Amino acid sequence: MEIIKYAEEHEIFRQALKKFLEKEIVPHIEEWEEAGIVPREIWRKTGEQGFLCMDVPEEYGGLGADFLYSVIMTEEMARTNHTGLATALHSDVVVPYITAFGSEDLKKKYLPKCISGEFITAIGMTEPNTGSDLAAIKTTAVEDGDEFVINGQKTFISNGINCDLLVLAARDPNIDDPYQAIDLFVVEASAPGFEKARKIKKIGWHSQDTAELFFSDCRIPKANRLGEKGSGFINMMQKLQQERLICCIGAVAAAEYMLEITIEYCKERKAFGRAISKFQNTRFKIVEMSTEIKLGRTFLDKLIMDHIEGNNVVVEVAQAKYWTTEMARRVADECLQLHGGYGYCEEYPIARAWRDIRVLSIFAGTNEIMKTIAAKFMGL
Repeated sequence: MEIIKYAEEHEIFRQALKKFLEKEIVPHIEEWEEAGIVPREIWRKTGEQGFLCMDVPEEYGGLGADFLYSVIMTEEMARTNHTGLATALHSDVVVPYITAFGSEDLKKKYLPKCISGEFITAIGMTEPNTGSDLAAIKTTAVEDGDEFVINGQKTFISNGINCDLLVLAARDPNIDDPYQAIDLFVVEASAPGFEKARKIKKIGWHSQDTAELFFSDCRIPKANRLGEKGSGFINMMQKLQQERLICCIGAVAAAEYMLEITIEYCKERKAFGRAISKFQNTRFKIVEMSTEIKLGRTFLDKLIMDHIEGNNVVVEVAQAKYWTTEMARRVADECLQLHGGYGYCEEYPIARAWRDIRVLSIFAGTNEIMKTIAAKFMGL
């Protein structure tokens, strides 16, 4: 029984997206991996085809589409086996903060540009000494007349170099309670005092322009705060369910992709006069991986439907996030092993897939934090 019932229009969308990715993305991946960044033009092309911010209401230029379009987008992007064009981050993590908490003026000003790809977005939460503990952020925002003055540093910011618009978490230094001190702000890259620093060199995600950002007396309009004063922490918590769910979708789709290319390799590669897919060890490993992936897919699809129905599944999503990302790591390891020495060569796609999957257990709150969340709600 299929848990998710995709309509005909969803399948039409998927096929159109596949054709776009095949033509505009896949041929350029190696070039982008080498450059360490994707060109801004591809964001515009993606937006022109209606593949960005599909859920934004029509009044702001969006499609007003349901979450299944984001699911399809995330799955098909995962199957391209590259991470530079971080559409899920832009469309399903960052922009929803503006849609949900921005004033009418902010929505009219920024949402159309995010939809078209003219503006690329990023989210500024993580700091050098503050990862999953968002209440401990030290970047400050102080009111000064009609402006906020921001000082601080953010790190590991995906889309950091390309970004035109940043959703930034900062605290009021005059409020002691960290949960009441945090606010979210929209900061344009052109704001005085906002500096994009070095692009971080990483083990994987080579085409993703992850960067450090600095704020030195950075001034933004007072109207650029998202939501009421002191609402930042609560607003972040509201959106983390979707962010972590997106992470799960990417993990399961990547695992499916890795197993698919490994099965193809094992059928073609011969050892001792026969295809390695005919050896018992290979068959057992493939069956074990297939079973784990199907377990993850079933759990994930149930949570996708719960999320669409508006249910609070924060705990279940935390459990899924840690399990699916660790499952994907196990699959990556086994698939690379089945490729033998060739799996360690850059010319084989499993090498990049293996390298890139590792960070998913750190994204959106580490897997240790996910287990802590689940344990807390279990009364442990």
